[in-house]
Amino acid sequence: MKNFDWTQFTRKIAIKAPLNALYDAWTIPAQIERWFLSDATFYNSSDEKIDKNEHITPGSRYEWQWYLWDPTETGFVKEVNGTDHIQFKFAGECIVDVHLESFKDNTIVSISQREIPTTDEHKVNIHLGCDRGWSFYLVNLKSIYEGGIDLRNKNSDLKPMLNT
Repeated sequence: MKNFDWTQFTRKIAIKAPLNALYDAWTIPAQIERWFLSDATFYNSSDEKIDKNEHITPGSRYEWQWYLWDPTETGFVKEVNGTDHIQFKFAGECIVDVHLESFKDNTIVSISQREIPTTDEHKVNIHLGCDRGWSFYLVNLKSIYEGGIDLRNKNSDLKPMLNT
């Protein structure tokens, strides 16, 4: 494991959905809540809440909540290009890039998280924890957009679970 790169990881999934629909899934708060979060609150540069049905903008800050997970994740959006790329700060100082690419009748969704600190705590909580989390939520994104089934566990009597 000495040659393993703990500072970053990338995950990809093919989803049979239009690229623009998946871009909206990442950039409209109400759409993010369909597959990823229980609450996605974004604020513009004037610190006003962005409407849940409006696109986020570069410089927006966010407060995210998940089902059955108490901590609130905060960060800010570095880039949204209007078509196929989103970049935001996540899990402290990490940078997350989401790239979308049309491929035949699919959209390839690629997520990379980088600048992960290499302390033992960060290796476990950020690298392994976020890798596991993003892997599940990418599968849930696929499930929602291809079949309409939300795989998230929302039952507090059933935790911890793979889908919590």
